[in-house]
Amino acid sequence: MGEEGLVSDVKDTAAAKPNPKLTLLPLIALIFYEVSGGPFGVEDSVRAGGGPLLALLGFLVFPLFWSIPEALVTAELATSFPENGGYVLWIQAAFGPFWGFQEGFWKWFSGVMDNALYPVLFLDYLKHSFPIFNLMVARIPALLGITFSLTYLNYRGLHIVGFSAVSLAVFSLCPFVVMAILSIPRIRVKQWLVVDFKKVEWRGYFNSMFWNLNYWDKASTLAGEVENPSKTFPKALLGAVVVVVCSYLIPLLAGTGALNSPSSEWTDGYFAEVGMLIGGVWLKWWIQAASAMSNLGLFEAEMSSDAFQLLGMSEMGMLPTIFASRSKYGTPTISILCSATGVIFLSWMSFQEILEFLNFLYAIGMLLEFAAFIKLRIKKPDLHRPYRVPLQTFGATMLCLPPALLLILVMCLASLRTFFVSGVVIIVGLLLYPLLVHAKDHRWAQFEAELPTEAPKNCSDGHSVVSHLHQEVQDESSVSLLSDLRSVNAEQESSTIRPEEAFKLE
Repeated sequence: MGEEGLVSDVKDTAAAKPNPKLTLLPLIALIFYEVSGGPFGVEDSVRAGGGPLLALLGFLVFPLFWSIPEALVTAELATSFPENGGYVLWIQAAFGPFWGFQEGFWKWFSGVMDNALYPVLFLDYLKHSFPIFNLMVARIPALLGITFSLTYLNYRGLHIVGFSAVSLAVFSLCPFVVMAILSIPRIRVKQWLVVDFKKVEWRGYFNSMFWNLNYWDKASTLAGEVENPSKTFPKALLGAVVVVVCSYLIPLLAGTGALNSPSSEWTDGYFAEVGMLIGGVWLKWWIQAASAMSNLGLFEAEMSSDAFQLLGMSEMGMLPTIFASRSKYGTPTISILCSATGVIFLSWMSFQEILEFLNFLYAIGMLLEFAAFIKLRIKKPDLHRPYRVPLQTFGATMLCLPPALLLILVMCLASLRTFFVSGVVIIVGLLLYPLLVHAKDHRWAQFEAELPTEAPKNCSDGHSVVSHLHQEVQDESSVSLLSDLRSVNAEQESSTIRPEEAFKLE
């Protein structure tokens, strides 16, 4: 009877395991869509910057001080913690389960807010050609239909989402390659140097730069679904940095260099007009179609990361086990539905409101991630790091300083309404954690008791790394994130690790 139950459990686990894993090219596409999705939305940087110069300098300089440091930190920590949950694991290993949960809640909420933008933007592009989408009677059913359709695609499997992202990325970027080629005879270098500091809107400029260059860490929540993460993640992040920066700079160089348009005309969607002026109506329609498809790719990538983050938090014991339940395609069904519900309820907000709110919450979470990166370097110098940023502790601290200052600047520029809304979200997170502890203590819901402390002997590279690091950080409450003291003591008594071995890890 026991053997039959064991065999059944093994079969259920095998059926739930996602297959196949994400490989390099799909992972690059997913990171590209987590961060960028193409140049759609960067037009406002020209207007807010008072001309092309600050916009071009921003997309040249900001990646050096923001994108590259965040990508390096993500590469080191994602390969050290190759499990679903990503940055939640990093924070709980450095600061304990309470702050790990807060990080997860902030980043999940900001991700859902970000994802609420894309169905709305998709319809905004279509309404230029199909005015019926200006009417609520057509817009609301279309919005729900898009959300449900894309959610179903996520449900069908992460590898499908990954290869769909590759196809969408190629389709979205091709018209800008054509536009850049057609613009070469018309380029005037002096037009790139135009700036009117009287028209510069610093708050909008920094928010635009930050939003278009953040979310490098989001793909870490899918680390458990990546094939050979210790080698795949660093390569994918490097490739994505190159693709993202080029996808911004090349269209901006072409459009601002070939046209003498005033900066006030550079608003969201203006690249379609740039395409018409450079190549004709056919290029305008192609860019509009590409922008619509890009929003679909952005939605898919964000939805995958948000859903697998909830799955990872459930596997760590932070959320009830229902969030870790998988479909026959290996996807977290309840987590996907939860994220989709949040998208529907938040989609009524305006673009600028959502942008500033999610930037603020994201900034708080990133400050905690940089702090965890430095603390783990100091406290766990022997932690197994398949990829290690080639800097000592002081150099790693200096690497994090410029992006940390940028995060603080973005937060200081926020409006009072953003401070209020973000404060409410933070308070909800602070209250939700003890409520979940109480629910576990009184058995209102089923929670995972612990993370595995031993991996199978014939495990993959990523899983063997996970086993090692779990032993490294179990003194930081990574074994049981929401269990009380009695359950922790009971699990320690049944653990295969001897007391003298645990003492050596201190």
